[in-house]
Amino acid sequence: MRSIIVSVIFALVLLMTACSDKPVVPEQLPVQVKTFIQQTYPGEAITFAQKDLELTGWKYEVFLVDGTHIEFDTDDMWDKIESPVARPVPQQLIPAPIASHLQANFPGTVVTKIDKERNGYEIELANGMELKYNKQGVLREMDD
Repeated sequence: MRSIIVSVIFALVLLMTACSDKPVVPEQLPVQVKTFIQQTYPGEAITFAQKDLELTGWKYEVFLVDGTHIEFDTDDMWDKIESPVARPVPQQLIPAPIASHLQANFPGTVVTKIDKERNGYEIELANGMELKYNKQGVLREMDD
C-alpha cells in the first residue's frame, strides 16, 4: 500500500513538473493580475508572462519593460515584486508600519524588492540591505 502511495505522489510531481512554466500571452492573464498591473504600473507594457502549476493552483510571473518582475499567488494577488533601482517598489504596496520604519532608519533609500512571506515581509533596499518584518511590521532580522 505504501509503495502505491509513493508511486502516485511521484507521478503527480512528474506531471506537475511537465506542466509548469508555460508562457502566457498577456491578454490571457487573469483579470485581477491585469488590473493590478494597469493600476500600479500605468502605461508599462508586459514583455513576458508565464504561469506555473502548483499543488494549490496556477501562479503567474510577469515581467515588465522597465525590468520589474512580479509574482502572483494562486489567488491572483501579488506575492513578490522585484524592481530596478530606477523604478522602486511603489510606496502604496509597502505596509505603513514598515514604510515608517524605513523612512526613520533608512531615509532616502528605495525598496527594490518586497516579498510576502508566511510570517511577514522580506524587503530589500537599493543599498543591498535585506530586512525581515513580521506581519505587524516589526523588524525581526537584518542582513547586509
